[in-house]
Amino acid sequence: MQRKTKRALLIVGIFVAAIGGAGVLTQLKPPPEREDTAVVYPLVEVLALVAGDQQFSIASQGTVRPRTETTLSAEISGAIMEISPKFVAGGVFSAGETLLGIDPTNYEVAVNRAAAILVQRQIEFDGAEKLRSQGYRAESEYASAAAALAAAEAELVNARRNLERTRISLPYDGMVRSKDADLGQYVNPGTRLGITFSTDVAEVRLPMNDQDLAFVNLPSADDIRKSGAHDGPHVELSAVQQGKPRTWQARIVRTEGVVDEQNRVTYAVARVEDPYRLSGSADHETALPMGTFVAATVAGGTVNDIVRVPRIALRANNQVMFVDEDNRIRVDNVDVIRADGEYAYLYASSLPAHRISMTVIELAINGMVVRTTDVLDNTSGKGSSGTQVAEGPRE
Repeated sequence: MQRKTKRALLIVGIFVAAIGGAGVLTQLKPPPEREDTAVVYPLVEVLALVAGDQQFSIASQGTVRPRTETTLSAEISGAIMEISPKFVAGGVFSAGETLLGIDPTNYEVAVNRAAAILVQRQIEFDGAEKLRSQGYRAESEYASAAAALAAAEAELVNARRNLERTRISLPYDGMVRSKDADLGQYVNPGTRLGITFSTDVAEVRLPMNDQDLAFVNLPSADDIRKSGAHDGPHVELSAVQQGKPRTWQARIVRTEGVVDEQNRVTYAVARVEDPYRLSGSADHETALPMGTFVAATVAGGTVNDIVRVPRIALRANNQVMFVDEDNRIRVDNVDVIRADGEYAYLYASSLPAHRISMTVIELAINGMVVRTTDVLDNTSGKGSSGTQVAEGPRE
């Protein structure tokens, strides 16, 4: 029994000694050192916005049409006895050139008859005037002779005009669009002979909405009233011809003066000089045929104090994530005055800061601190690289 007691006391003593030794060693261990480490905030790419003057361009489109187009119709009756080889679809003619000739025989006879009657009426009038001066003829007889003479003169004028109408020509250089009559055909007044158009200038109707009108200086109604046309903004027309992109230069010369009730747009009219390059005055290398559908870029006005923001930086509801001088996030709504496929344009004076984040932060909140690295300034073409780190204690 005594032996068992001694063994138990020995075991308890060993445990007590072990616990005491561990406590002593713990007290002798030096305390851990404190270490200050940098707080790693989100890293974002920022773009510096530079204010400046911005010239806007307006995109539109339209179809090339002639300024002057004529539907030829016969003014007299007769058989077509002559047709110019140029009177075919696509034929080019000069001003005053005869395109068709109607049989003039009957009209030449009418001119000769009217001339003979005029001579007779002139003799009768001269005799009546002489007798009246001698007191042998009444005033009424003299007046009758004068009226007959005037009627004969009018008949001769009409006969000569009908004879002129047997030769059909136009007062402008042009091209034939369609031919509706041919040699030997008998025509009556009003019979359609063909369609022609002038080739000196072409016009394109360009639709513009109300937002476009705020950025382009179109001719006013007063300008058009005074001069009939006005040298407005420059226009570049473009289309694909024979598989290659082509361009032509034009100018806005007027507006149509009304707002279309169906689509609420205003049509501006751009003019192209010498579209077929026939007069040698054209400044384009290729012809611009009528009926060509063209895209148009209209030079707009210049607006001051503008910054442009990449479209990818715009969030829903036109929100932009700004970064202030203290590298804190500020999400604000912005008023976009105009936008295209790449940029949105804003007034610089309305912005809370002139740096924006190009990095998407899903849970961005106002006041969040970030680290920044600059990216190329898309507005000025200048940029720099570097990293700014906000530091703070962390155990």
